[in-house]
Amino acid sequence: MAAQPVHAPSTDKKRVKVYELRNNDWFDRGTGFCTATFGSTEEGHPKDAQVIVESEDHPERTLLKTRICKEDGFHKQQETLIVWTEPTNGVDMALSFQEADGCAMICSITLQIIKVGPATHNPQTECQAKVLCFPLSKDDSLSDDLAMDMANPINLPEVSMANLADIESQMRMMSSSVSGRDALTKYVIAENYIHKLIPIVSDAEDLESLADLHRLCNIMKIIILLNDTAIIEHAVSDACVIGVVGALEYDPDFPSHKANHRQWLQGEGRFREVVRIEDSEILKKIHQTYRLQYLKDVVLARILDDNTFSVLNSLIFFNQVDIVTHVQANSAFLHELFNIFKPDQDPTRKKEAVLFIQQCCAIAKNLQPPARQTLYNNFIAHGLLTVIHFGLTHNDVAVRVGGTDILVSMIDHDPQMIRQLIYRQIADKQAPLTDTLIDLLLVETDLGVKSQISDTLKILLDQGPPIQAETFTKANGEYATRARLAPAPDPQQDQFLTLFYDNNSAVKLFQPLIALQDRTTMEFTNVEASAFSYLVEILCFFIRQHQHRSKFFVLTNNIVPRITQLLQSPEKFLKLVAVRFLRQLVGSQDEFYIKHLSEKRVLEPVLDLLIKTMPRDNLISSACLELFEHIKKENIKELVKHMVENYREKLLCLSYMELFRTMLVRYDQSSGFTVDTDCFFERDEDGSRNPRRNRLPPQTNSMEHLSMDEAQEEYWNTSDDEEDLQVKPGERILSTNGESPSSKLLVDYASDDDLDENDRGGGDLG
Repeated sequence: MAAQPVHAPSTDKKRVKVYELRNNDWFDRGTGFCTATFGSTEEGHPKDAQVIVESEDHPERTLLKTRICKEDGFHKQQETLIVWTEPTNGVDMALSFQEADGCAMICSITLQIIKVGPATHNPQTECQAKVLCFPLSKDDSLSDDLAMDMANPINLPEVSMANLADIESQMRMMSSSVSGRDALTKYVIAENYIHKLIPIVSDAEDLESLADLHRLCNIMKIIILLNDTAIIEHAVSDACVIGVVGALEYDPDFPSHKANHRQWLQGEGRFREVVRIEDSEILKKIHQTYRLQYLKDVVLARILDDNTFSVLNSLIFFNQVDIVTHVQANSAFLHELFNIFKPDQDPTRKKEAVLFIQQCCAIAKNLQPPARQTLYNNFIAHGLLTVIHFGLTHNDVAVRVGGTDILVSMIDHDPQMIRQLIYRQIADKQAPLTDTLIDLLLVETDLGVKSQISDTLKILLDQGPPIQAETFTKANGEYATRARLAPAPDPQQDQFLTLFYDNNSAVKLFQPLIALQDRTTMEFTNVEASAFSYLVEILCFFIRQHQHRSKFFVLTNNIVPRITQLLQSPEKFLKLVAVRFLRQLVGSQDEFYIKHLSEKRVLEPVLDLLIKTMPRDNLISSACLELFEHIKKENIKELVKHMVENYREKLLCLSYMELFRTMLVRYDQSSGFTVDTDCFFERDEDGSRNPRRNRLPPQTNSMEHLSMDEAQEEYWNTSDDEEDLQVKPGERILSTNGESPSSKLLVDYASDDDLDENDRGGGDLG
């Protein structure tokens, strides 16, 4: 007869959160009510015990449905947590109960379901449906049920210095198999084995027995690497942690070195209560979390396997969730914490409070977005902006880093949240947060803080997707324009950007660049040089995002020539900064910036720099060549015309490179100016001219002198080459023999290859 389902009363449904481990981070799958059942199938065959979690918000939705079997490795962790591994996909799962009795009840119900299984089913199946719940107290009613499917009992030698070698060898042997590891785990817990080993550490140190200390270190490693949460929690408890890390100081892999783990953990200055924490459990979790992190990052960093790393991360994560939940829910605690920043308070306490809030924000990064949002909202409501301002303006770099980290954490979560604070400041006629960031950026000496402030300014002053009047698409090697509607900007952000430019905040930000006009030397301090790098990077961002505002700012403040002055700096990275900026303008394909570059004649110093740098092949020459290569590749005619007409001699000096030779040839073919062929010849001692080797391709000949007409004048302001090559009715392509037909002439032929193609196509060339 099949077993009847066990109908649990409503009180057996316990409120839980379901977590799933993804990329070493616990993902919250939702909150619901948990039950444990065991029933029969429609055919009357017994069905495995299952843990089921139904969604709290949508009862018809099942958050979790998992079969209970011994392969899953169900463990009761702490008082409110059950963790296991799904056998089907190997994913680590966890149930976090709202109350401790709920966790215990689910364990109890699960075991009761197993015990009342059908008499007709296979006993082996029953043994597979079990849950291991520990640590257990001596009077725990579940302890008797744990006897099923127990591994063979083991008995290690008595703990003493004389038996350390035997203990180590037996532990190594047992830890090599799954059943041996399970048996060893149960034995270590039942016998309180870690507590027995700790006094031996002191005895071995007193006797200066290095061999015994090395054995103790190996034994502690084996015990910790059993990957049992109860063992690890016991190892970092107040009673054991100093002894455990003391044994781990004597690593046999480094026999001539001794670590100082105990000195670090016993340091009285490591833990400071900025505001007294009344809850003893939370205080205990704070200490435990610190020790777990130290164990993971320092003590065991070299030997950690994936399983132990996952167990340590899980313990740290759930402790942090409890700590942050306590902080954000304790209004009295938050009120006292933020009152520290009142003017009459001790500056040292203010500094410590900034660092405490920084740690809270760092922990919040691992939380799910709703919990993180709640924490930040509570912080803002209690005056977080005052904390950020204090941190950013402090003279201690550690406090400035703390203030910057707090701001960056909030921006990473939701930039609009900080923008709303800035809008409120503007409405209240206060100096916006961006002004504080600008002041700090210009004087900050720490490059890490400088970089974070630069990124923060770009995010806060971002108006969303760039507004583009046209999108360039390539067809037949040429660019055509296609209109695209721009998204509507946020009115508040638009007003904020208007104030940013109108109230001289932008001028204040870029003042070091504007002030270059009055400088006679381009030698800078390290702080000034690094500031230029970040300022140009920010300006490039503004040019991409702010469109007409940035154009007006660049034009009125004569920014482009000022940045070009950096090409004269002895610092190579500043020269690259200037070239990168010009490359940004050229790459924008914006007619305004193209004309501005021509009017300000800023490409001449780049040519001078390239001539000076060549023939050396380095980063500067490569950057310059890439700039001109882009101009040629994208066929930016106005810049080509500007360079050939104004810097022809410089281009001739560089004409041994195909890039510049092609520019000259194309321009002369189109405009009628003949290339000075003498520059491509070398004179022998007898006065005869010989072509320079490796300077011109074999098929390149001197260009004939071509007459100019209106069609040629309009060439640079109309369509590109291939459009001109399309012969209209009544028009003829200019012949290569120099004859001028009476019809309208098309003179755009880029090379001899194009002429050969026309000959093969049967075009009218006469």
